[in-house]
Amino acid sequence: MTDIARLINRAEQLLLRLEQLLPAPSPEPEWGESIAFRWRKRNGSGLLEPVGQPHRIRLRDLQGVDGQKKIIDRNTRQFVAGQPANNVLLTGARGTGKSSLVKAMLDKYAAKGLRLIEVEKHDLIDLPDIVDRLHGRPERFILFCDDLSFESGEPGYKALKAALDGSVAAPPENVLIYATSNRRHLMPEYLEENLGAQHVGTEVHEAEAVEEKISLSERFGIWLSFYPFDQDAYLDIVEGWLSALGAPVPDAETMRRAALQWALGRGSRSGRTAWQFARDWAGKARMKTEG
Repeated sequence: MTDIARLINRAEQLLLRLEQLLPAPSPEPEWGESIAFRWRKRNGSGLLEPVGQPHRIRLRDLQGVDGQKKIIDRNTRQFVAGQPANNVLLTGARGTGKSSLVKAMLDKYAAKGLRLIEVEKHDLIDLPDIVDRLHGRPERFILFCDDLSFESGEPGYKALKAALDGSVAAPPENVLIYATSNRRHLMPEYLEENLGAQHVGTEVHEAEAVEEKISLSERFGIWLSFYPFDQDAYLDIVEGWLSALGAPVPDAETMRRAALQWALGRGSRSGRTAWQFARDWAGKARMKTEG
């Protein structure tokens, strides 16, 4: 055997060993197993994992956010129908129904082919791989990024920007991104960043740091803002959840006082607080009925 042949043989053996060390390609997900999926990493390889019991929330059970419901429902209905639609950013006070509204879209439109894929913030760098797997599928996919916020320099920030509107590859028409956040611009803002703003005539030109932070949220076509509920709205939400749970309310005034005391103890009149109170009230009422 010549020196060149031996060298080629050794190179082939080395490549074979390297291939054995590489992670195996992840299997195609079982699309029929669920309407919701999670992106997970196993042994360095990503896969779409079906969610066995998706959290089903009916749109009509969400109270106090009628304006937001109307807009996101219209956008999602367009998307499922194969018409142009926008990525959506839901921002505002905690516990006001941002995530629940996205889950309600899945509940309403799953029978028409809508699917939800939850992507954690640290996995956003895998967005190109996720989108490639969805390309050409007959279903319509919402990539759901919950409670999203970034610190400076995080790699997922630029990956999300590119996926929204900044990559050389056109986004597939069967994929949208719905994200929730407590921050309007998804990144912390500092007072000193505004010191770089320039005044040209009557116009204000933002500093580069501010422009960078605004640029991500601007890539979402629809912004939905959520605000804390007042006392009346909070009590309406409580009553709505009690009705949905089939909980008896023999004395409405006693229930309302208990609901306000519950909110006071948590320092929040939010939809989440109302839901938690309703579950507590319903559970105690059923235990009492059953003896």
